Amino acid sequence: MTVNKGFLSLVESTPNFSNQALENAVNDIKAIDRDDGYLFIKSQFDMDTAIRDNTVLTQSQKNDALETLNNAQPHLQIGRYINDVIRHTNTIIDGSIIPVQEGVSNPTPSTFLEILQNVQAVQGLIPEVFGVPAGDKKRAVNDHVGTLNNIFLTTDDSSAPVFTRLARILTLIRDTATAGGGSSALAIGTAAVRFSNTELITFLDTITDDSTDFQETLNNKVNQSAGNMASLNTRISDALAGDPISELQAIREKINAQVSLENSNLTGIISYVETLNDNISFTALAEDEDLRQLMTRVSQNPNWQNYFENYEQNLKDLNPLYNTETDSDKSAVIDRVLADSGLPDVTDATDFTAVASKAKRDSRIDTANFDRFTDEKIITESCNQLGITTANRTIGALSNSLLSNMNEHDRSTISSALDANESADTID
Repeated sequence: MTVNKGFLSLVESTPNFSNQALENAVNDIKAIDRDDGYLFIKSQFDMDTAIRDNTVLTQSQKNDALETLNNAQPHLQIGRYINDVIRHTNTIIDGSIIPVQEGVSNPTPSTFLEILQNVQAVQGLIPEVFGVPAGDKKRAVNDHVGTLNNIFLTTDDSSAPVFTRLARILTLIRDTATAGGGSSALAIGTAAVRFSNTELITFLDTITDDSTDFQETLNNKVNQSAGNMASLNTRISDALAGDPISELQAIREKINAQVSLENSNLTGIISYVETLNDNISFTALAEDEDLRQLMTRVSQNPNWQNYFENYEQNLKDLNPLYNTETDSDKSAVIDRVLADSGLPDVTDATDFTAVASKAKRDSRIDTANFDRFTDEKIITESCNQLGITTANRTIGALSNSLLSNMNEHDRSTISSALDANESADTID
């Protein structure tokens, strides 16, 4: 159902989707660098952008430079991995994260709307197919678009969000480096990184299309930044209490893992949704006996063969009367079904005729020649067949034991039917 209030104002405008919330959060992290000459945060972002956007460097030269820098303490390459997050979200907004179909003339690129529609479809299909929430399959909404949904600014528990943890450590580095006028070893280390980053950015601005023989200088600038970053890593460990390096490593891993998960989920989401829908459609064929037989023969997967071969029996086992929400409901359901079936139909063990008659209806008892037996004989013979001790016992005691056994069997039969219903109704 669509809410009409305010709807007209929507259709007369565009949503203007963007990753601005993420950009704002990243700007807050950049702002920790107060441009005092001692920190390195903003220069990390600027250096990453300068390399990627340079129009003179070949892609191979860019990759080599980025790889060298990243290998030098990747957890300190904050600009690199956070810029990757921004670039990642841009591909979600413009739909380019979904590969264009190959072998199709004039393929239509995906859109943000199509991505969201497929994510929504997954939320409904997974519970139907697997019987679990989409999150159990790492397919919840945030497993697809969490980077756009402020996942780094929120948590589901009492722990601090990822960006909050990152900002706290960077603030601690800044405050420790600038304390006492910025003459500490940490201050010198952060200033050196910032200086070499700026040197590399400046150099990249100077090369032009007709520039030649700049590879050696480029390598030197890149290696200088990488070397200063390695030195800074040691200075941070020495200057700050606790284990800030491990924390920074964990933060980077958390961010990269989220981007990797979203990328994996989204790049294949169209085929994933198609597969789930197709499988639901195939299983629907089981309702037709002829098609069920065909599917059993043409399916080469044993799981599919078992589904269609056992479909009819599992369908028979389904009984809404036996549906329970919890195990504690089982006893109550059995009592209800017994009552609905008129059981126990015999309650008086002294009524030998009624007990003998019930024994004749018990599927476990061979009733051959029972028509010629007295009630007492039927009770005694039934006890013998069911393994109930008869020696030195009165007929009243035998009748009582036999009736208890048969009434318990009725209850066990209902319990087995309930279990069969649960099994047939369970997705596995």
